[in-house]
Amino acid sequence: MTDTHSLKLRATLIGGIAVLLWALLALFTTWAKGIPTFQLLTLSFSIAFFSGLIVLARKGKESLSKLKQRPLVWIISVGGLFGYHFLYFLALHNAPPVEASLIAYLWPLLIVFFSALLPGERLYWFHIAGTLLGLAGAVLIVTKGQSLSLNAEHTTGYLAAIACALTWSGYSVLNRKFSHVPSEAVTGFCGATALLGLACHLFIESWVTPDLTQSIAIIALGIGPVGLAFFVWDYGTKHGDIQVLGAISYAAPLLSTLVLISAGLAEASWIIAIACLLIVGGALTASAKILRSHRSKTIHRQAQ
Repeated sequence: MTDTHSLKLRATLIGGIAVLLWALLALFTTWAKGIPTFQLLTLSFSIAFFSGLIVLARKGKESLSKLKQRPLVWIISVGGLFGYHFLYFLALHNAPPVEASLIAYLWPLLIVFFSALLPGERLYWFHIAGTLLGLAGAVLIVTKGQSLSLNAEHTTGYLAAIACALTWSGYSVLNRKFSHVPSEAVTGFCGATALLGLACHLFIESWVTPDLTQSIAIIALGIGPVGLAFFVWDYGTKHGDIQVLGAISYAAPLLSTLVLISAGLAEASWIIAIACLLIVGGALTASAKILRSHRSKTIHRQAQ
């Protein structure tokens, strides 16, 4: 019989798939360049919604019933998905991209700290050390080793970025409170997010008909970084080691940069190499407890 530790490790690994998928976000978004922000959000989340709906429909009416959840679950989940993107876009429009992205990307660090408030969770020194190492690596990648220059005239953007980080970290941690809610329900949350995105698009943007490349990018986004990623993240934050997930999330900007380098859209540098060491080292440090526990159990089983 599978023990609790193995189930937690499995859920953590599943949640980690989201980080791998988010690494493709920058590449696909680059391919979709020219499509208005909220139109892109609407289309990609719509694809995630209809894809999830097809999967649920094939499983029968019982699976579709999983979309029926309490209003509080919908508010927190849709607030997390749509709120994060809305605030991130607002930050980028009111502050320099580097500063806005870096502030918004404090959410992994906040997840680690907020998780200590959850029942049964405890914050150890290696969680903090690992997450700070990851943050240092992310800072190098985002700033390219250059200094930051925060300007008071961009206060609105900075505040939006802070709210963005708080929204996603808060949603991810609160998700543990609703571990009884099946991850299939994310299908409905994606649909609601698409509708809110459409409302924003109709209000502030003009429709742009996607060409072939943009269409492929939108479909890829809806299936991967804006689709499956949220389903596995939901499962991971509900049943896995949320502190480890927070720490390894700093691998997303690194992997994203490596993908762009492979695609010829960015150049390799010593900064990337150092960031890689910091992020990988941070992830291993933060995962010390779960890795050590898994190793001990493996050795024990082999000895039996």
